[in-house]
Amino acid sequence: MKQFRSILLASTLILPLAAPAAFAETPDDVLVVAQNIDDIVAIDPAQAYEFTSGELVTNLYDRLVQYDAEDTTTLAAGLASDWTADDEAKTITFTLRDGATFASGNEVTAEDVVYSFGRVIKLNLTPAFILAQLGWTADNVDDMVTADGNTVTVKYEGDFSSNFVLNVLASRPASIVDSKLVMEHEVDGDMGNAWLNENAAGSGPFKLDSYSPAQMVRMSANESYFNGAPEIGSVIIRHVAEAATQQLLLEQGDIDLARNLTPDQIASLDSEEIKVETFPQAAVHFLSFNQKTESLTDPAVWEAARYLVDYTGMTDTIINGQMEVHQAFWPKGFPGSYDETPFSYDPEKAKEILDEAGIETPITVSLDVINAAPFTDMAQSLQASFADAGINFEILPGTGAQVITKYRERTHQAMLLYWGPDFMDPHSNAKAFAYNSDNSDDAYAATTTWRNAWAVPDEMNEDTMAALAEADADTRLEMYQDLQQKVQESSPIVIMFQAAYQVAMADNVEGYVNGATSDFVYYRLVDKQ
Repeated sequence: MKQFRSILLASTLILPLAAPAAFAETPDDVLVVAQNIDDIVAIDPAQAYEFTSGELVTNLYDRLVQYDAEDTTTLAAGLASDWTADDEAKTITFTLRDGATFASGNEVTAEDVVYSFGRVIKLNLTPAFILAQLGWTADNVDDMVTADGNTVTVKYEGDFSSNFVLNVLASRPASIVDSKLVMEHEVDGDMGNAWLNENAAGSGPFKLDSYSPAQMVRMSANESYFNGAPEIGSVIIRHVAEAATQQLLLEQGDIDLARNLTPDQIASLDSEEIKVETFPQAAVHFLSFNQKTESLTDPAVWEAARYLVDYTGMTDTIINGQMEVHQAFWPKGFPGSYDETPFSYDPEKAKEILDEAGIETPITVSLDVINAAPFTDMAQSLQASFADAGINFEILPGTGAQVITKYRERTHQAMLLYWGPDFMDPHSNAKAFAYNSDNSDDAYAATTTWRNAWAVPDEMNEDTMAALAEADADTRLEMYQDLQQKVQESSPIVIMFQAAYQVAMADNVEGYVNGATSDFVYYRLVDKQ
């Protein structure tokens, strides 16, 4: 093993800014990551809701069913070896796999599953709403989730299919904790919450060796992991807030991965020992028109707008490496995505559409945008391209809080914003982009449809709920693809891009998986050649 340089061991370090004399190397069996991890508030799966904490939970814990590193698009067996669903009775019975153990050495039991689900609901911390969708409450969860030998029966309430339930149970708060270990550290009825925010009690591919908030995370391979021990022996995640410092460390060879480099820094990397990989992310970016603004209510305006976005012009320049063209509400890389991109920049076609509909131009519209890159640059691009057809945007920059507040209050005219799913099921976005059964001002809904005052046609509302309830998995995904196509063709929400994420890494790193959400960041398959 190569010498373990002291720079990897220090939790705080003042780094020289001089150019490195030679390219160093990290140890063969250790993956060293530089990342801004100061977003972490909690690492207890019942409380963790931040991006980085989601990554840790995924690598330290398992769920009954999960999207694994080997294929992040397919729901696979986790701690459950198999399951049987009864949509009429609204139950799913899971059989636990044999021989799965927690990092403590304790066997994973059905009682651990019951405890874990009940714990989330009873603590009722931020992500509890995801499991509460199943009709679970603190009063009934002990009856809704029950154990019998090595099986767990899950009951749910609501007009949705078992496929939706499985995706809910593949989400972060459904992670299974070692109940014996957690209960040993319960203080004043907190169900081990304080202890689990400094430690881990999972069965995942890695064990938590140490966690120092805003400093460092150390994980080592769980050699008894049911799906095979990780390729790499340990992972060290160093808190490095400054992107420039991350770049320097990578170029010096003191780290293997830099997670937060800017596009300019990515472009400036010039080393044969460094490579860059790009990963699609879940967030979709869109332009929307508030239907309370009379000049924006004609569907011809919506259609013309789709030909007034300079999609490739932006992805080739101002958002190069940060986004890719995507024109449907469910992100590419997720089961059920609709990946057709039929629209391109064509101002002449847009003018023809407006003329045939008798739309008088020019139309002046205020466009709210977050006052930060790349959003302001995107707004300026839209301002220039829409002007070609007589739609004039007056850009109104504001803080994220200001922009989102106007959006929630329905006081904007046009909005440039983005949306990401709460969990990996198409309904998470379908309810936001294709459903609005009550458009009244006092029927607040955290959806793009309601916030843009779009009274979704009854047929589309019905299709959305039918897809939620559809029992056949393949048919259900086809229904969501059909919904996406309908929203793509005609709605006041113009979906333009899907976010992308670039990671710079040493050339010898293989197998790093950075899926579409923070829950899909996996180190299990990483190897250093």
